[in-house]
Amino acid sequence: MTNYSTIEEAVSKGNFIIHSHGVSMWPMIRNGKDSVRIEPVEGRLNKFDLPLYKDNRGRYVIHRIIEVTDEGYVICGDGLYEREYDITDKNILGRVEGFFRKEKYVSCQSKGYLLYVRLWAGTFMFMRKPLISIVRVCRHTKNRIKNTFLRIFGKKNGKNQTKTP
Repeated sequence: MTNYSTIEEAVSKGNFIIHSHGVSMWPMIRNGKDSVRIEPVEGRLNKFDLPLYKDNRGRYVIHRIIEVTDEGYVICGDGLYEREYDITDKNILGRVEGFFRKEKYVSCQSKGYLLYVRLWAGTFMFMRKPLISIVRVCRHTKNRIKNTFLRIFGKKNGKNQTKTP
């Protein structure tokens, strides 16, 4: 196994795979469950590409390009509706070429992926905010019900938490 001192160095060598963290790319990339394959970039990126970039706060981020401008890119995570306008080519480290969902590899060139991109990032962009808001409310409600159930029945992580005399 080769050790690299920085993410930038690892990406520049090609075929860099990283485990996902965060919900900003949901529903395509699931937090803690999926991994993405990143390749180095040559030249400008295109609309709907997924760059790995270092934002102005020093964080490594993968979000989707929704517009290419002369100065840089307008970027937004699939699970977000807030857009970023200050990403330029100097921020870009690599581009996602595909991702692993369970044991299956999904290429960013596959027909299913390209259909998803056209629908979620293109056609239904105007519906993103209400859909994401509904999903967030449903997740919050599900978690509250689950926590209430666990509290009432005294179980946590499948173990009985009640005290025995």
